[in-house]
Amino acid sequence: MSSSYFDNKSVSIPISEDDDAVAGRTRPRVRRKRKKPGFRANEELTWRFFRLLKRWWPVFLFLPAAGLLILEASRIDRKPVPVVKTEPVPLNTEEKSVGNLNRLDPTTRVVGCLKLLPHEELQHLDLPVGKEPSSPIKTVVYISESHTPYVPLSRQQTQATRFNRFTGNQSLEQREQSFEVSETAEVHCGFYSENGGFKISDEDKNYMQTCDVVVSTCAFGGGDDLYQPIGMSESSLRKVCYVAFWDEITLAAQEAAGTRIGGDRFIGKWRVVVVRDLPFRDQRLNGKVPKMLGHRLFPRARYSIWVDSKSQFRRDPLAVLEALLWRTKSVLAISQHGARSSVYDEAKAVVKKNKATPEEVEVQLSQYHRDGLPEDKRFNGNKALAEASVIVREHTPLTNLLMCLWFNEVVRFTSRDQLSFPYVLWRLKVLKNINMFPVCTRKDLVNSMGHLRKAKPL
Repeated sequence: MSSSYFDNKSVSIPISEDDDAVAGRTRPRVRRKRKKPGFRANEELTWRFFRLLKRWWPVFLFLPAAGLLILEASRIDRKPVPVVKTEPVPLNTEEKSVGNLNRLDPTTRVVGCLKLLPHEELQHLDLPVGKEPSSPIKTVVYISESHTPYVPLSRQQTQATRFNRFTGNQSLEQREQSFEVSETAEVHCGFYSENGGFKISDEDKNYMQTCDVVVSTCAFGGGDDLYQPIGMSESSLRKVCYVAFWDEITLAAQEAAGTRIGGDRFIGKWRVVVVRDLPFRDQRLNGKVPKMLGHRLFPRARYSIWVDSKSQFRRDPLAVLEALLWRTKSVLAISQHGARSSVYDEAKAVVKKNKATPEEVEVQLSQYHRDGLPEDKRFNGNKALAEASVIVREHTPLTNLLMCLWFNEVVRFTSRDQLSFPYVLWRLKVLKNINMFPVCTRKDLVNSMGHLRKAKPL
C-alpha cells in the first residue's frame, strides 16, 4: 500500500554536491580555455603604444611640421628676390607725432579712383590764368542790413526757420527771387548784420585775406580733434592756406587734452582761427558757415577745398584741383551719396536715424514736392544726391550764388544739407559744369576718422 502511494505521488528533491559525494558521484567541471602566449604579448604591446602616443603626441605633430618649414625655407632661399618699387614719401610728413594730430601713416592704402599728376609735375603746377566768367551771372550782391530793414521775428517763427541777425529774414518771396537768373543776383548769404555773430579777430581776417587757395575745416562744440594734412608737395605748402575754425568750447577741450595753439597761431600745418559769438544754438548749423560760405570768409580766394572735421585730408591740393576741376573743366566737385539717389529716400533715412525730427523733414519735403522736385533727381546722368563731406570749387559768381542758396535752405529747413543740395542744383539750372565724383574718389582724398565725441550745443 505504501509502495503504490510513493509511485503515484512522486516528489523531486534537489541533490547537493555533498549528497553527490555521499552518493559516490562527481559533478563535471567546465574547463576554461587558456589564452595562447602570443596573444597576450600582442595585447601588452598595443597598450604600450597607446601610452606612448598619449604622452608624446605633441612631439609627433611637431616633427612633420618642422620638416615642412625647413623644406619651404630652403625653397625660398633658392628664389630670386623681386625688386619692389616704392613711391616717394610725401615731403610734409612729420617725423614725430604730436598727440593725435598726425596719427595716420601717410602710406595708407589708395583705392585708385583718383588719378593725380606725377610728383615731378606737381612741383611746377600753378594756378591757371584768371579769366572772366562765361556764366550769365556776372556779379552777386549780398543782402545786408543796409539793403533791407531787419524785421524782428516772433519766437515761433525763429524756432521754425532759425533766421536771425546773421542770416537776415528771408521771406518766401525773396527765396523765389533768389533763384532767378540775371547778370546781377541779389541774395541773403549770412553776415546780414555786423551784430550777427561769427566774430573773428582782425589778425585772423588779415591772414585770410592773403589766401588764393585754401583748404578749410571746422570743429565746433569740441566734437572732433584736428588731423594734420598729409601728401602735399613743397609747391602746395607755399601756395595753399590750411585754416581750421574752432569755437571757444573746442579751444578749451583741446587745451584740456594738452593741444595748444602756438604763438604763431598754428598747430602743425593748420592756422587755427577761433570764432566767437556763434550765430546758432545748433552746432551743425554753425558748421555750415565755413563749409558753405567760404567765399565770404576768404574774399580773395580763387579756389577752396572743404574737408569735414571727421576726415584727414591726404592729397596735394593743387593736384586735386587739377584732377577734379581743371582737367574736367568743372567749377564745382562734390562726392555722390554712397547709399541712395532719391531725396525722398534720404529724408526717410534722416528721420529713422534721428538726425532730424519728422515734423521739420515733412515741412521741407512737402515744399520740394509742391515745387515739383523729381523723386530721383539726376545730374548729367549721375546722382544729384551728394555726400558733401568734401567740396572742391572755384569761387565764381555762379558757384558763390549756389552756396548762398544752399545755405539759406539749411537755415530755413533742416541742417541735413544732403536734402537741400539736389533741390538747389535743380532750381539753378544754369550751373552745368559740376563734377559729381564717385565715393571711391572721396576715399582717395581723405582718411575717414568718424566723429569722436558729440558736439556740445551753445
